[in-house]
Amino acid sequence: MTFETKILTLYPEMFPGPLGVSLAGRALAEGRWACNPIHIRDFASDKHRTVDDTPAGGGAGMVLKAAVMAAAVDHAVEKTPDLPILAMTPRGKPITQARIRELATGPGVTILCGRFEGFDERLFDARPQIEQVSMGDIILSGGEMGALMLLDACIRLLPGVMGAASSGDDESFEQGLLEYPHYTRPQEWEGRTIPEVLRSGDHAKIKAWRKQQAENDTRLRRPDLWERYKNARD
Repeated sequence: MTFETKILTLYPEMFPGPLGVSLAGRALAEGRWACNPIHIRDFASDKHRTVDDTPAGGGAGMVLKAAVMAAAVDHAVEKTPDLPILAMTPRGKPITQARIRELATGPGVTILCGRFEGFDERLFDARPQIEQVSMGDIILSGGEMGALMLLDACIRLLPGVMGAASSGDDESFEQGLLEYPHYTRPQEWEGRTIPEVLRSGDHAKIKAWRKQQAENDTRLRRPDLWERYKNARD
C-alpha cells in the first residue's frame, strides 16, 4: 500500500525537496509513498489569487484567509477522505514519536502549511477534523520545513524503507528515553577509548550498560522526558 501525502502549500516546489534523496528518495521511487503538493493559491477566488489579509484588530504581518484555506482542505478531503489532516503551527500540540508511529501505520497524511502570522482561527472552528501540531518551540518562516520533518519521520517507518524492521526500536524517544551513546573504530582516538563493556562481547552487560546510559542522559539532558518515563514506569 502506498503512503499518500498531500501538502497544501504556497510553495509546492519545495516538495519532495530533500525527501527526494536517501532513504525517502528511494522509497518514493519504489512507490512506497506518494508526494502530492497542492498550491493554495489555486483556491483563491479573485483575479490576484489573494490568500491573505491584514490581522483583525491591527498588528504586523498578514493572516491566511479562512475561505481560501477551507477550500483547499475541502479539495483534499474530497479526493482522499480517509487521510488525517495536520496543520503546521507553533500554536499546535507538540508532535510525538508515538503520534508519528500512528500516522505511519495509516493510509497517509494531508499537511496544511502555515505562512505569515498563521491561519484565521475560524478555519479550525469550521473544520474541526484538522489537527494542529507543532514540531517544537521554535518559529520557522513557514510550515513547509516542519512538514518535511514530519514526513521524513513517517516515511522512515514505512515497511521496507529501513534495512531492518527493528532498526528504529532503540532510537531516542521510542522507549521514552534518549538513545544511549554510540562508538565505532578505532578503539582509541585522541587518547579516548571505547568503553570496555562494549568490547567485552557480553551482550547482557552491554544491554544493561546501554539502558543505564540512556536513563542517565535523559535524566540530565531532558528532565521533562525523565519525569514522564518515571511516571509511566511506576
